[in-house]
Amino acid sequence: MPVEIEFAKEIREICIRLLTRREHSQRELLDKLAIKGYDHAAVQAVLDKLVSEGWQSDDRFAESYARYRIKKGFGPVKITYELGLRGVSGFDLEPVILDLAESWSDLMEQVYRKKYADEGRLPQKEWLKRRRFLQQRGFSSEMVNKFLK
Repeated sequence: MPVEIEFAKEIREICIRLLTRREHSQRELLDKLAIKGYDHAAVQAVLDKLVSEGWQSDDRFAESYARYRIKKGFGPVKITYELGLRGVSGFDLEPVILDLAESWSDLMEQVYRKKYADEGRLPQKEWLKRRRFLQQRGFSSEMVNKFLK
């Protein structure tokens, strides 16, 4: 029993050290501690306690991560995908984008204007290149089509 308490204390210290640097999702913490060889069940028990104490929050992580990626000029498709990879699903990005920009369209226009100067009429190959750029940044096909018309 004392060995389990020692492991729990050790896991807690590692988690708190990681969380004081930046927000982490539960999956990120589980993955980092699994690499160090800690038991999944023991880590999950500690994480549940940290969540109840307010140290860890997937919603807080998702908001922080979304703000960071929006400031870098990424769209909702890419951000949602990346959050999913980090174990967060169903997070509403709308309040975050409204806080940082007027809308996704405005953000897409900023990203586009930063990369490309308006040159009037362009060949189709150049339009396709620009469309691909915006889609790779995480903006949906519908958003890109509407913007480029």
